[in-house]
Amino acid sequence: MLHEFLATNRAEIIARTREKVAARPAPRATDEELESGIPLFLDQLIDNLRLSRLSSEAMDVSATIHGGDLLRRGFTVAQVVHDYGGVCQAVTELADETKASITADEFHTFNRCLDDAIAQAVTEFTRAREQSIADAGVERSGALVHELRNALGAAMLSFQTLKSGSVGLGGSTAALLGRSLSRLSSLIDSSMAEVRLEAGIQAPERVSMREFVEEIEVGASMEAIARNLTLAVTPVNRGIDVVADRQLLAAAVANLLQNAFKFTRPKGSVSLNTSSTKDRVLIEVEDQCGGLPPGAANDIFRPFSQRSANRTGLGLGLSISRKSVEAIGGEIRVRDLPGVGCVFTIDLPIALAGS
Repeated sequence: MLHEFLATNRAEIIARTREKVAARPAPRATDEELESGIPLFLDQLIDNLRLSRLSSEAMDVSATIHGGDLLRRGFTVAQVVHDYGGVCQAVTELADETKASITADEFHTFNRCLDDAIAQAVTEFTRAREQSIADAGVERSGALVHELRNALGAAMLSFQTLKSGSVGLGGSTAALLGRSLSRLSSLIDSSMAEVRLEAGIQAPERVSMREFVEEIEVGASMEAIARNLTLAVTPVNRGIDVVADRQLLAAAVANLLQNAFKFTRPKGSVSLNTSSTKDRVLIEVEDQCGGLPPGAANDIFRPFSQRSANRTGLGLGLSISRKSVEAIGGEIRVRDLPGVGCVFTIDLPIALAGS
């Protein structure tokens, strides 16, 4: 029986499916998908196959529950469809190789379970995703207004105090004004980047990394001084270019730097390094945050993620960085330096000569 075949050969089917998913060019497989997702997809199919003997309604309920579970685990619709398909291919291949005594009717039932599982899971996934987007939109708008009001209020109070002449331009009040204006600028830039991402608007151009980093360094240096931190920027050689939307790339790097400034210990150091290989450009932002908490690397790029007791900000900066980098064809990752800090790396394809 097919149900028994799946249960008996579960380990082999999972191993084969992982190979197929890992080799998939897009959407690129994640560690969570390979480690936990593949067994989950297979178990869901086995569950649906078992329930199909009872009633189609029971199977539909199961698939709907599975769809919500997939959303909570962070899987995309593309991953749902491709991974169910990967399981199906692995099962078919193994059954053919082992000459398993599975009837045509059982395979027909299996394919129907697969089809219904995908349809129901994606339906529930889409419904829950739309609801979460709507809820997040309201929450995000309120949080953004709150952050803008706080930064603007601090800037206005600082300006009024400076205007009265009771304090000097080199004191803490002026520094507060500078930080508040910088915060306003960062919030606006991030919001503009997010609007462009959601609208799918891009203006790719050839970007000189030497000039780009010099521009980023100007604003970042002011922020570092205001926070009593040291910013070290490695000069970039001429001729290292990328093709990207300059605004999205700038938003990604600026958010990484803002994050580094926010979590680096007092009087600590933040570094911005840019290097290249034959076909890649790497932009690295290293901080001295003390290292990441256990498991934080898996969730750090999720929206509204806050990784310390410092809850200022929207918790969207790293999420926007990831979306921006992926939108321009790159990757972003984080490397933990236990007890010291962490390194965020933006990995982009280098622009070919004449492109």
